[in-house]
Amino acid sequence: MECPATEEALAEAPDATAEDVDAAVRSAADAAVGWRNLEPRERGRRLRALAEALRAHTDELAMLDALDSGNPVTAMRTDVEWGAEVLELFADYTAQLGGETIPASVENLHFTRRAPYGVVARIVPFNHPAMFAAAKIAAPLMAGNAVVLKPSEITPLSALRIAEIAAGILPPGTLSVITGNGPDASRALVRHPLVRRIGFIGSDRVGRLIQRDAAEVGVKDISLELGGKNALIVCPDADLDAAATGIVNGMNFAWSAGQSCGSTSRVLLHTEIAGEVLRLVRERVAAITIGSPVDPATRMGPLASRAQYDKSRRYIKAATDEGATLFHGGARPSGPGLDRGYYLEPTIFTGVEPRMRIATEEIFGPVLSVLTFSDLDDAVTIANGVDYGLTASIWTRDVSTALRLAERVEAGYVWINGSSRHYWGVPFGGTKSSGLGREESVEELVSYTELKAVNVVV
Repeated sequence: MECPATEEALAEAPDATAEDVDAAVRSAADAAVGWRNLEPRERGRRLRALAEALRAHTDELAMLDALDSGNPVTAMRTDVEWGAEVLELFADYTAQLGGETIPASVENLHFTRRAPYGVVARIVPFNHPAMFAAAKIAAPLMAGNAVVLKPSEITPLSALRIAEIAAGILPPGTLSVITGNGPDASRALVRHPLVRRIGFIGSDRVGRLIQRDAAEVGVKDISLELGGKNALIVCPDADLDAAATGIVNGMNFAWSAGQSCGSTSRVLLHTEIAGEVLRLVRERVAAITIGSPVDPATRMGPLASRAQYDKSRRYIKAATDEGATLFHGGARPSGPGLDRGYYLEPTIFTGVEPRMRIATEEIFGPVLSVLTFSDLDDAVTIANGVDYGLTASIWTRDVSTALRLAERVEAGYVWINGSSRHYWGVPFGGTKSSGLGREESVEELVSYTELKAVNVVV
């Protein structure tokens, strides 16, 4: 691994072999038997204890994330807190693991119950290492499964540390972390016969590969939270100051350098207010402090890797070649310590047409595309004219307009006069090529169980 702020070697982590993966999965299968037989309240108590332990290690985990992901350490402290909060959210769902009694006949008893799968594979990306390592094990653990977690090969440090912390709280084998080359280690995990449930966060391309690999060896239940090319629509009656702030926040410049599947990376402005909104957005973007991710004053760090940096630069060139107008940024920022590392200014293009690559393809970097529309039908057509459907953001003072647009846009998670923030308990997930399943809610919890129907004939 390297530090993306310095391009220097940072640390080494094990490169798991197929034998290592097999050992982790078999250990999880053994542990799952005892874990599922614990009272749900006891599993919830362990999750709460893990949440408190992570809070006690906030500074350490945040610094690990800053060093290997490039995200600002201050934001990563918040990430650790959010991971702890999600553990507590699922600990609160103890009563949601029950079944129901069904009056299917008068003389007999019919009921359902929920049972865990056994071993769950969770594969998480590089953009929020500690938060995902904590939050994405919560539902499967609460449901009674053992978890084998595979973090990104470029940001494994906080996941490994969380496993060490959890070792004093969870029974042996209940949580294992494997590290290594993404295609090799992840493929061995996905294809393992004892893994019957998989949860993946990442690109749509890799999500499809996981579906294929899993299907080749068995029938497995898979949830996918994949990419997004998410639309933020500003109507002419919107609060323009609030909308401009929402545009900058929604792009996650100052959290993950735009490397977020939920980022509202397509901004759709009504022609009447486009100029004023752009002026306000530029003011806010220009005020973002870019610097070392370990500096508490930094609001935006480097991209996570050379591959991510080069990809964003290629899209910037493609946008210019296709005729879009570079409105802001587009280059390496200047300043002390910024002459090396994968730093890139927040970048905004105007004059973007709906079929341009920067309007249709997920960049996963700090590149914002601005399009205009003249009526709401146009806005809906543009918003829905991509393969993705993860999030959408609508800005208007008119409740009827807001609700009509929320109904028409093809997205799984919609904000009205808001952006970026996740609300724990509200199902998060996408439509179309943005994925399958919902997370951060009771829907996620029950997705890590199988439903069994019992008929007592008397």
